Amino acid sequence: MATNSADIAKEVAIQGESDNRIDGAKEEIKRPQFGSRYLKDPSKVFEHNAWDNVQWDEEQEEVARKKVAENSELFIQEEQREKYESDADQYWNDFYTQHQNRFFKDRHWLFTEFPELAPEPNTVNSNDTEAGLSSVKDTHQRANAIAEVNLKEGKIKEDFPGSSASTRILEVGCGVGNTVFPILQTNNDPGLFVYCCDFSSTAIDLVKSHADYSTQRCHAFVCDIVDDAAVLPFPENSLDIIVLIFVLSAVHPDKMQSAIDRLCRHLKPGGLLLFRDYGRYDMAQLRFKKGRCLSDNFYVRGDGTRVYFFTQDELGTMFTSAGLVEEQNSIDRRLQVNRGRQLTMYRVWIQCKFRKPIKS
Repeated sequence: MATNSADIAKEVAIQGESDNRIDGAKEEIKRPQFGSRYLKDPSKVFEHNAWDNVQWDEEQEEVARKKVAENSELFIQEEQREKYESDADQYWNDFYTQHQNRFFKDRHWLFTEFPELAPEPNTVNSNDTEAGLSSVKDTHQRANAIAEVNLKEGKIKEDFPGSSASTRILEVGCGVGNTVFPILQTNNDPGLFVYCCDFSSTAIDLVKSHADYSTQRCHAFVCDIVDDAAVLPFPENSLDIIVLIFVLSAVHPDKMQSAIDRLCRHLKPGGLLLFRDYGRYDMAQLRFKKGRCLSDNFYVRGDGTRVYFFTQDELGTMFTSAGLVEEQNSIDRRLQVNRGRQLTMYRVWIQCKFRKPIKS
């Protein structure tokens, strides 16, 4: 059976799962950074929901290579490939229309793996009562209120959305806000402004309808990052952080480099690009059947959405070609466990951090 919408829903759910999450009313324990839980005794595999950096032996590698070779024997016809490219936005609109945000889970690993997105301590002065905001206890509401009051009182001038912000973050491929809203809800810095864009207009509509969406701290917009003519709402060299989480894999491989080049031109000198996506031989790649392959390591799911599976070398080449300097390029080879059904699932993700150099 071809991979379908239900399958991608399961993929997203697996990405967001945390083996340290406690159900019910119990407090959530902070998830340790990947690479900290090792399976030393195979007989204990079902004692936890996940194991980090599980080493593959040569036999498992060979099985994976053969499976990929098998599901890549037959490429989809060129006419159909062109349709998946030209109608890509519609396939994603249909996807979000069908699922909306029902299956999405919080990314419990977000601030653990990318602490750069976490708030700095004491970013809001608790003694500040000038604007009459001391009664606003919720930090997210307080930050929104400070930004709104400053704008109304003329303390800031908006030349473009977020022009007065001291820190600007862009998430590309934001979906329904799995990354954007945790940042806004957690980071109470009134100088923070978050941009988020997606190929799907349906996804952006869902973001804007969220109770925590505020134009004082966030600007959501539809954008095809491979379209050089697409207008971005901020100038070049203006962003502190760009976030690419499970989004570049949906772009045609021939268009990835130009999209990265353009995005990186909008990073400030010293700015950071944060990346996490599918790695080669991930379970999702091995599950594809013959007839779903568009090109090498690039597939179409049953619902028309597409996915590519990367190597570390590919990513290193693309980001350094865009002028960035590597700070992290790690493979997260994880063993996910379904203890109830006694099943094991081998996931392969790649996590990167690249920085734009400061020119002297």
